[in-house]
Amino acid sequence: MTADVAALVERAQHQIADEAVENRFLTLLERGAVPAERLSWLAGELYRLVGSDQRSFALLAARFPAEGLFIAMAGGEAEALRLLDDFAAAVGMADYRAYEPKPLAQAYPAYLTQTALFGQVSAIPLALLANVTDSGATYARVADALCAKYGLSEAAVGHFRYFADTPKELLDQAAEIVAAGLAAGDDPAESVRVARVVGGLESAFWNALADGLDES
Repeated sequence: MTADVAALVERAQHQIADEAVENRFLTLLERGAVPAERLSWLAGELYRLVGSDQRSFALLAARFPAEGLFIAMAGGEAEALRLLDDFAAAVGMADYRAYEPKPLAQAYPAYLTQTALFGQVSAIPLALLANVTDSGATYARVADALCAKYGLSEAAVGHFRYFADTPKELLDQAAEIVAAGLAAGDDPAESVRVARVVGGLESAFWNALADGLDES
């Protein structure tokens, strides 16, 4: 990662940290205080989110065909969807299509699609680099809590383990795309803005699943 890219990632991470809010769903999950129904909600929301992200990355691959990262990311979402089936079965989500999504939980994939359609090439790669540590830690903690507090098997939480660890090769490709985008004239402030909004909407996804639960 070049010094310019590293500085931009750090700038985005500072802005994300300044606006960070507690992940109320995760706090409740680690106490074992999330009702079983909300776990099926999580499966339903993730089905729509991941399916949307898969299509968004495929769109980015069509817009920027020289960048293999986006094809790889679309393929990763397809694998995550496959793994999600085990979680859905474990929590009693029998029919994804019958689930009615919560609007605020779907704000994140909607924004990602908007960025895939209209954003500059460096935007999503920078968002990946700026958010990967926090996002990965969240997914790891969700997997741990589901096993420890709800008795789920490792197979059932494979979806969350998958997103907890992003291959270094993908991160290196993301850094290269950010560097190339900046060199070609991408606005660094706009890519930082996207990274910040992505971070905030990831938090909104989890917290939408905690709405109405007693946190005392």
